[in-house]
Amino acid sequence: MIFKRMQSINMNQFSMQGSLRSQPIPQKRWAKWTIGTIAIALSCGCNVWPRYQRASVDTPPAYKEIDGWKMAQPKDDTLRGKWWEIFGDSELNALEDQVNVSNQNIASAEASFLEARALVKQARSQLFPTVTTAPSITVQRQPANGAIVTNSTGSTGSTGAGTGSTGSSATGTGVAHSGTFVDYSLPFDASYQVDLWGRIRNQVKEQIYAAQSSAADVQNVRLTAQAEVAVDYFEIRAQDAQKQLLDATVKAYQDSVDLTKVLYETGIDSDEDVSEAETQLDTTQAQDTDLDILRAQYEHAIAMLVGKPASTFSIPLAPLKATPPAVPIGVPSQLLERRPDVAAAERSMAAANAQVGVARAAYFPTLTLSAAAGFESDSITTWFSWPSRFFSVGPQLAETLFDAGLRRATVEQYRAAYDQTIAGYRQTVLTAFQQVEDNIAELRILEKEVQQQDTAVGAAQRTLDLAIDRYRLGIDSYLNVITAQTTSLTNQRTALTLRMEQMTSTVQLIEALGGGWDASQLPSSTSLIAKP
Repeated sequence: MIFKRMQSINMNQFSMQGSLRSQPIPQKRWAKWTIGTIAIALSCGCNVWPRYQRASVDTPPAYKEIDGWKMAQPKDDTLRGKWWEIFGDSELNALEDQVNVSNQNIASAEASFLEARALVKQARSQLFPTVTTAPSITVQRQPANGAIVTNSTGSTGSTGAGTGSTGSSATGTGVAHSGTFVDYSLPFDASYQVDLWGRIRNQVKEQIYAAQSSAADVQNVRLTAQAEVAVDYFEIRAQDAQKQLLDATVKAYQDSVDLTKVLYETGIDSDEDVSEAETQLDTTQAQDTDLDILRAQYEHAIAMLVGKPASTFSIPLAPLKATPPAVPIGVPSQLLERRPDVAAAERSMAAANAQVGVARAAYFPTLTLSAAAGFESDSITTWFSWPSRFFSVGPQLAETLFDAGLRRATVEQYRAAYDQTIAGYRQTVLTAFQQVEDNIAELRILEKEVQQQDTAVGAAQRTLDLAIDRYRLGIDSYLNVITAQTTSLTNQRTALTLRMEQMTSTVQLIEALGGGWDASQLPSSTSLIAKP
């Protein structure tokens, strides 16, 4: 767009002003002139901001990693708001409900959104006139000697408080007699900046988009906290399952120690076998005890996420029994509307585009319509009488003639900021696709790995049973039993870890898909402007 520089026009040279203490101007004449000026200004107004279009991104037709994933089809084709209910765990449901109420990160994000909403209303207020008043009663004692400047009634002039306007009475210079004078003044000032080039409208749009981005940030913080609670919860349940396994193993190893002692006392076994059995028991007991560290840390993390002191929060023991539920994946194109971080990046891009429009509007002149009126008198009895009235009215046009490239640099700055938000938006979309593909691949591979590991657990258990039988028959030494026991325990613990990874990867996949959120839930422009 080619911007034309306009010469500065001082509208005060031909603005219509009048008061009861100056030569009156026919009211019909200045009223028609002022109304005509307003009509021309409003009809000539245009918007110089660039039209906003969402930046294009490469959207694949389907997820690559979903091929070969033999997962059952879910009943619903989309995630719901309370996505954690898909796991069917009542205790997890209760914890997630507490997150929405007590999590302090969510509370902070919601406060930031309310702040952004207030900025929308502040920007919108500039679309309307500003009316001010500054009533005063001034008592002044004039000196007995000396020349002073006074108004025609012997009182000082009044100055209006309105922006861009001044309400004043006629003044004159003369020699005042000594005495006390009282001036009663009730001025009203009105100022209105006509939004000729869309500067104010773009500011309003910018704040609306910023508020919508903040609303999406709230949802992203909420989704992150909910996912962290679910992951930590399944980590605790996996620790409980490991605890149950090791408790049973410690008991079995204790039986083995007792058996080797009996065989040693009867002369069948050696002292070395007893020592090896006791060493294995002590080592497993230490591993069993070590599990309490991680469980306590996960429990404390959940306490923080639900907004409770760790000292007063606890989760009862219960081993992991849940299996990964079927998650509706959808198609990649839906991800752009389902991820709150993507929506926040897109709204930030729109806000940056509006900032360019604000900067462009600085090339054009500003038109301010101002008026002042009121009552002024040196006597309280005539303060509100018709002859005590005064008024002034007139438009003012202002244009910057030279700024050494300031406006051009400002436009370039906001254009660069807009380009930065485009890159950020595209990077956020790419990250979203990566996270979904990562979790789909992990779940697909884990599903196969769990099956293989279960087979290994069964084989290790058969080896252990054979080793114990051969040991009791005196065919093999106890060292073979220890080796088989260690192999069996390691495989069982690995199987539990894989199942825990399945559950946490399912949670992370749901988080990567947006957790049942949708961009249609963003607040509309009307709701942002309306009173809460």
